[in-house]
Amino acid sequence: MSPTIRWFSEVAKEDVGSVGGKGASLGEMTRAQIPVPPGFVVTAEVYSSFFRVNGLSEPIQGLLTWLDSNNSAMLNDRSEKIKRLVLAAPIPAEVATEICHAYHKLGAGLVAVRSSATAEDLPEASFAGQQSTYLNVIGDDEVVNAVRECWASLFEPRAIFYRTEQGFNHADVTMAVVIQRMVQSERSGVMFTVEPVSNDGSKLTIEAVYGLGEAVVSGAVTPDFYLVEKSRLTVVEKRIARQDWKLVRNPERRDRLQDANRRMDIPHEDQGAQKLTDKQIIDLTRLGLHIERHYGVPQDIEWAYADGGFYIVQSRPITTLNTAPGEIRKIDARVLLKGSAASPGIVSGQVSVVRDLRELDKVKRGDILVTEMTTPDFVPAMKRAAGIVTDKGGRTCHAAIVSRELGIPCVVGAETATATLKPEVWVTVDGSAGVVYEGKVEITSEVSAVSDGPVVRTATRVYVNLADPERAESVSKRHVDGVGLLRAEFIIANTIKEHPRYMMDHGRGQEWSDKLSRGIEAFASVFHPRPVVYRTTDFKTNEYRNLRGGERYEAHEENPMIGYRGAARYLKEPDLFKLEAEAIRKVWERYPSLCVMIPFIRSPKELAEVKALLESHGLSRDRGMKLWMMCEVPTNVILLDQFLDVGIDGVSIGSNDLTQLTLGIDRDNERFATAFDERDAAVMWCLEKVVKTCVARGVTSSICGQAPSDYPELTAKLVEWGITSVSISPDMIDKTRESIAGLETRLGRLPKQEQA
Repeated sequence: MSPTIRWFSEVAKEDVGSVGGKGASLGEMTRAQIPVPPGFVVTAEVYSSFFRVNGLSEPIQGLLTWLDSNNSAMLNDRSEKIKRLVLAAPIPAEVATEICHAYHKLGAGLVAVRSSATAEDLPEASFAGQQSTYLNVIGDDEVVNAVRECWASLFEPRAIFYRTEQGFNHADVTMAVVIQRMVQSERSGVMFTVEPVSNDGSKLTIEAVYGLGEAVVSGAVTPDFYLVEKSRLTVVEKRIARQDWKLVRNPERRDRLQDANRRMDIPHEDQGAQKLTDKQIIDLTRLGLHIERHYGVPQDIEWAYADGGFYIVQSRPITTLNTAPGEIRKIDARVLLKGSAASPGIVSGQVSVVRDLRELDKVKRGDILVTEMTTPDFVPAMKRAAGIVTDKGGRTCHAAIVSRELGIPCVVGAETATATLKPEVWVTVDGSAGVVYEGKVEITSEVSAVSDGPVVRTATRVYVNLADPERAESVSKRHVDGVGLLRAEFIIANTIKEHPRYMMDHGRGQEWSDKLSRGIEAFASVFHPRPVVYRTTDFKTNEYRNLRGGERYEAHEENPMIGYRGAARYLKEPDLFKLEAEAIRKVWERYPSLCVMIPFIRSPKELAEVKALLESHGLSRDRGMKLWMMCEVPTNVILLDQFLDVGIDGVSIGSNDLTQLTLGIDRDNERFATAFDERDAAVMWCLEKVVKTCVARGVTSSICGQAPSDYPELTAKLVEWGITSVSISPDMIDKTRESIAGLETRLGRLPKQEQA
């Protein structure tokens, strides 16, 4: 199997790490004999190699460090600089040759070149439209250039912003690229195998347009809408939309990738016609139900119709199902507009009409964003808005998907919203009914009970790694047992933004402590009584220096990774540690499920001294506080019994640093990227020793590095050895719990499919 090229027939849904979400899905469906246009994937390993060979990671990381993604000017500037770096870098000749060879093996001719990021189409984050797709690409040079353009699109402003908002580490997301035989769609659209607004699993929705599907996904065209009752295969509702143009291949393009498609007028007599016949709707429904049964979860499916048959060009789990109880509302107000119900909920606010991307900054928090249609570039403004109304689009357009993901009421396809709704006028948006009312509306509602579905239980606890306070509440609603790693650094860098010594010297030390306390409480309050393991600050000197005022206090170190960091700082600067301890105590006294974890401890003596320091600030195990230590220095493994003798409640393995220090490899050095592997025999020996020692001593053990998110086989070994919990990234919660449940069933630790 080539490390560069993997054909769809070689790929399954478990291969997201190599071929991305889109590639894995296309491969899985190909193997299940679902009609998918043939193709192959340029793997994520090629992306990583390209960055490594061209030395791109370090300058790009430098541009992303301390980036304020809400500062549009800064975000756009950094994005342009990063994309220029990527597009100027040469693709190694041997890689280009392999891509071209596979392209010719596919039959050459017209292809679609599509981004397939490794954090894409996940259970809680769709990443809808964040990266680029190029249609009707032809010729060796164009195909190779389109691959590089896809790589660069990982750093579009919208993509950087979205990853930041979703709490993804930029360095953890890589890019595969799908190259697929192009289907010249006569008709195309999107199918949801549940009704996505009401969550009605007995029904299926289809949206259809003439021409290429980009028009419906982007919301540029309002599609036909068909509602099908699944059990009876009966069309129960149709809404036929008038369409006066369609997107088709441009045979006379001049600007290569950017001018591959064009608009074509639709004959007047066809503009109001139903896009699919009733028989075609049922045929497509049967195909959708087959895909849903194969995956076992509701699907968001992109389809195309050409040459008398349907093709599936993408299928992913629906990320936007509303899990709140249903509401029956009684509203007595004048109806201003009606459109399609796109995202449930009801909200009032002042209208802010946006006709151009340059006007996005005028959308204030709590406004009703009104626009013709949204694109991924709208996401920062959408996040500020209380509700959204668009002229165009259907229930599966960008505005609908992202609104549901953000939990914002949305009405799409209202046709005249930008003309009818006047700026600064109060309106009420009912996203469940697809209606916009005049003024602020008093709402009476009756909430109907919704029973919880079956939940997979595991003896091994599944924790989550988190950093962004704004994401705490949404993740807390997932089936997760707590937070295994709460990083202080994100709160400090993005909320406080100033060096603690700088603020203390300006008489603002208490302000620093209070801000940190509020950040920690954002997590503890929503997860309580589930544990939240807060890792005390572990900035390195180069990172502290980037905070405001930091250059005054931080020395330049040749090797900050093994320099003045972690526990050593607390003992050298106890006055600064006091600020952090006070912040922790304030939250812990309200939420005793908060645990404290000390990072980068070099000796048992150092741990004992930090423990005494915490006790001096009212944080002691005698009072019920749980104290953890990070295990990331080989000393921690070798002398683990002596560390445990100090008296602690938990050990969490930091697999990133432990691997780095065990193998003697700088984890940020691109030249050693392939050698840095937590599955190395030496690292695995360390992991086994830590877990088994903790089991023997009756101490909680966990792991909070990237390894359990990346390597299911490593997680399986940890569970076999008896680890108490694993802490993983949010995108891996469901997959990790399911795999652990299967393993525990085989080990005889849990009854099969035990229900919560």
